[in-house]
Amino acid sequence: MECPHLSFDYLKSTQAINYFAKKSGGTIDKLKVVKLIFFADRYHLRKYDRLVTNDSYFAMKLGPVSSGTKDILDANSSFIDQDIIDYSSEYFNREANDVISTQEVDYAVFSKSDIESLDFAWDTFGKYNQINLKDITHYYPEWRKHKPAIDSGVKQIQMNYKDFFEEPDSRFNPCYTLEETEKKINLALLNERAQAKSAWD
Repeated sequence: MECPHLSFDYLKSTQAINYFAKKSGGTIDKLKVVKLIFFADRYHLRKYDRLVTNDSYFAMKLGPVSSGTKDILDANSSFIDQDIIDYSSEYFNREANDVISTQEVDYAVFSKSDIESLDFAWDTFGKYNQINLKDITHYYPEWRKHKPAIDSGVKQIQMNYKDFFEEPDSRFNPCYTLEETEKKINLALLNERAQAKSAWD
């Protein structure tokens, strides 16, 4: 199930990268920022029934990867428009493994709930390094269900957003605790939107 909402929001993705770079003192590892955005998106989807970034997620060897965000980090013009790369380059520079913030975060692109989710991800997971975060994400069901295929050599598999509503290993933060009734309602809304998007397409 692809994200049944609007298309990828490169403004929010760019500013989320910049937000976490600022929180990290101005520089952040690319892998770490991808994982932090995953946790922010998971929290927001579970609590507010949409992602912050509206990105597409794939299970890969190093855990969940937000496709559009990765393309921004890599400045990959094969998959995203040059205008998006140019916009993001106004806010941070890219090095081999790091992103270096060059401007203040444009908070105007975010809703209050977006900022709540980014704050949650930083407050809960910001203390970990990129390797720790990679390992932690492997205990979340939306990635873990694809582990056998990844271990067998499959490079990437698109993740299903309904799996974001499943619970991780009990040792790890679920990114917003859902009551069973709330979970059923959110899943029903997700399915309705997916069907509406499919009919529109």
